[in-house]
Amino acid sequence: MSQKSGPLSHVRVLDLSRIMAAPWASQLLADMGATVIKVERPGQGDDTRAWGPPFLQDSEGNNTAEAGYYLSVNRGKESITVALDTPEGQQIIRDLARDCDIVLENFKTGALAKYGLDYASLKQVNPRLIYCSVTGFGQDGPRKNEAAYDFLIQAMGGLMSVTGERDDKPGGGPQKVGIPIVDLMTGMYTAVAVLAALANREQTGQGDYIDLAMLDVQTAVLSNQAMNHLLSGKTPKRGGNAHPNIQPQDVYSCRDGDVILAVGNDRQFVKLCEALQRPELASDARFSVNAQRARHVGELTALLQDVFADWARADLVAVLSAAGVPCGPINSIPEVFQEPQVQHRRLLRTLPHPAGVDVPQVVCPINFTNQPLQFESPPPLLGQHTEKILTDLGYDAARVRQLRESGIV
Repeated sequence: MSQKSGPLSHVRVLDLSRIMAAPWASQLLADMGATVIKVERPGQGDDTRAWGPPFLQDSEGNNTAEAGYYLSVNRGKESITVALDTPEGQQIIRDLARDCDIVLENFKTGALAKYGLDYASLKQVNPRLIYCSVTGFGQDGPRKNEAAYDFLIQAMGGLMSVTGERDDKPGGGPQKVGIPIVDLMTGMYTAVAVLAALANREQTGQGDYIDLAMLDVQTAVLSNQAMNHLLSGKTPKRGGNAHPNIQPQDVYSCRDGDVILAVGNDRQFVKLCEALQRPELASDARFSVNAQRARHVGELTALLQDVFADWARADLVAVLSAAGVPCGPINSIPEVFQEPQVQHRRLLRTLPHPAGVDVPQVVCPINFTNQPLQFESPPPLLGQHTEKILTDLGYDAARVRQLRESGIV
């Protein structure tokens, strides 16, 4: 790998995690320049390598061993294979931890302690270490030993109770979000936490241990829905696409397709009414302020739906956008990447892959002025950097060969 650049180019991360939540955090750190050493099981690697189809195809059109799921969350990392259940493998991890700033892991609670790779053990070789454990339920409590996946936590954490169409409508019932949102949010919280600990270490010289749980994260991000309940005592319900507090915000049908309308304040509602040539709606006592619009949302929705039904979708979006009213189409995933604004911001890039092809990557959306991010390294092949990493640790060629022959790396 070339010399790292970016605001975290001085940071080294030992990534013992797999699947999505913690690897999302380590990919974000790698995007910002950190050296991330991804530790994987010999011969198998991260489970997500096999979570396909689709798989990346090589230059001859054959499937590689890298599934799209894996490729979405491991950019910019170095891969080393290590058998953690062996004394020799455990020593490799201790050797790596000695020179790293951050350790990320998402094993079951207590699992790494059996190998002497928990925080209490590794801080003996590196007292300044920042060690973050990411689990489904945390390091304590009645469910601490249970495994969890995003889908389960979306359900347990209340997200599915407020996602989906109303029970009394066709298709009503609980729905999960279409991306692993709890994993992704947990990854974001993980990145924030380790960087906060890193900043604190600059002041105190002390490392830290961080306990992050997916259920905690999902409970925290209930945000306005949680507060709606805590203030009113009422149980938030699924409302389809309608916003529970701000109106009009919903999906509306034009004569040739659907649009999203996202009016965020009273000024925008006035602009909406003027653009639709229905100014009287803005002075109607039922709709003049947001609180009244929320109370009379059924009547407002019916009125707007009648108006929108006469419009062509593209014309409506153009007129409302010109008026400063947030409105837009419901894009498919391919249409997202055809969106001129997305193209202008260069969110989709390609990186050369060892399979002899370019691998597409949806890159980090953070734009630094003084430390612009560089995206150069694709998600690594399994164990691609094993020899390099061991050599950097001082292992000679004979020792590396012996470790390979014994299946430890």
